[in-house]
Amino acid sequence: MNDEELCFTPATELAALIRARRLSPVEAVQAVLARIERVGSPVNAFVTVLPEQALAAARRAAQQAMELPADELGALHGVPVTVKDLTDTAGVRTTYGSVHYKDHIPDRDGIGWARLKAAGAVLIGKTTTPEFGMGAVTDSPLTGVTNNPWDLTRTVGGSSGGAGAAVAAGLGPIAWGSDGGGSIRVPASCCGIVGLKASLGRIPVTGEWDVYGTVDISGPLTRTVADAALALQLTAGPDQDDPLSLPRSTVDYARCVDSASVRGLRVAYSPDLGHGPVDPEVRTIVEAAARTFSTTLGARVEEVTVDLPDPIQYFSDFWSPQALAALEDMVIGQGFDPELSNPTFAEFAQRARRMSAVDYYRVAVHTRARIAAGFAAVFRDHDLLLTPTMPVAAFPHPGPEGGPVEIDGHLVREPVYDFHRFTEPPSHAGHPALTLPCGFTSDGLPVGLQIIGPHHADDAVLRAAAVYEQATEWHTLRPPLGATPPGLSSRAL
Repeated sequence: MNDEELCFTPATELAALIRARRLSPVEAVQAVLARIERVGSPVNAFVTVLPEQALAAARRAAQQAMELPADELGALHGVPVTVKDLTDTAGVRTTYGSVHYKDHIPDRDGIGWARLKAAGAVLIGKTTTPEFGMGAVTDSPLTGVTNNPWDLTRTVGGSSGGAGAAVAAGLGPIAWGSDGGGSIRVPASCCGIVGLKASLGRIPVTGEWDVYGTVDISGPLTRTVADAALALQLTAGPDQDDPLSLPRSTVDYARCVDSASVRGLRVAYSPDLGHGPVDPEVRTIVEAAARTFSTTLGARVEEVTVDLPDPIQYFSDFWSPQALAALEDMVIGQGFDPELSNPTFAEFAQRARRMSAVDYYRVAVHTRARIAAGFAAVFRDHDLLLTPTMPVAAFPHPGPEGGPVEIDGHLVREPVYDFHRFTEPPSHAGHPALTLPCGFTSDGLPVGLQIIGPHHADDAVLRAAAVYEQATEWHTLRPPLGATPPGLSSRAL
């Protein structure tokens, strides 16, 4: 197996090869580091790369693989992974995407990364994020713009943009990210990979930078559903520092995707979650994916109407006070110059200052209850819900507008975060949700299908995604790093 093939081999397969002593962890890590050297600069997915540290860890892993029985090796023994730069990594620079933290080195690991490391994963580097994760595209004063491997002139979304770009470009099979309103799923959709936001509390998050009460969660971005399932299996389970963490599930997530089926399941499909517009090509591709669940996979698919409050207004009202708190506590309160920070902070802070405590209470309680009720109505009669992950495919790097100003001839109210309007609502209702590629536009850009499950039904979401992945070819395609793949069109299986 040459270096190119190694870089696009799933983590589950790499781990199996290492346990069988058919592959050295050193070979796997060297292959990824060499690819970062070749294509890392134009993609700009990393804040920090750790060649010496990663190779040293790989050598230790190789020695252990020769000395220990296979069943004593961790499930990710010797497998290279990356970690978003919002997640603390003990002894490794963690900047949170901010020039104010450019030399910050934490003394503890975030919980998710600590569990991956305990399973034998080798840290290759820290991936880019907008400052403090408060951005829908990955562009920060510290690291600049991260580019989409499918077309370097396009966005990777945010805030786990570097994570999505790294996985898509073959710079590590698993990237650890975080997601509040779509920060895993949007970059995964833009980059044509798998992104999993597990149920609220499934993966504990206390001790990480981006803990926003009852919304944010850490999770994996991968090229295959099986890799996402393995990452969930290794990181799920309670932690005393997270009062919202769920008890350990009896489900083996890593194995639940084997021989999965959706035959006979009641599957709802919504083209827009009640709030358009959607790019016509994206809509056509996702509709074809929904038909695949019916015609090929044997599910009973029904288009439904979902009654949700205005996601754009909710996004602004919910997150603005968070941004103001970050600006005051993390920047002004510590003597930092706000002029060096993302201007999004100032915009959100202005909105927050116009809100009263009662205004925010109504948003956080009453409006959020309406979101939960909207999904509950769907899941009373259905086992899963399918939607587009985004209303558009990856768009050209935005200017000051921050995102597309028009979709299907309709002006966009808030370009900065409009393209998160399908990923935000399930997050705030606490549902598990996963995106995976379901086709490509005529410009050669991936389109994501979002699969949302009832509360705590992470295994159902993973099974459905695995079945669809097995029936299609999209996960096997590799980006040409800037050019449209020959013959690639908006066809859907």
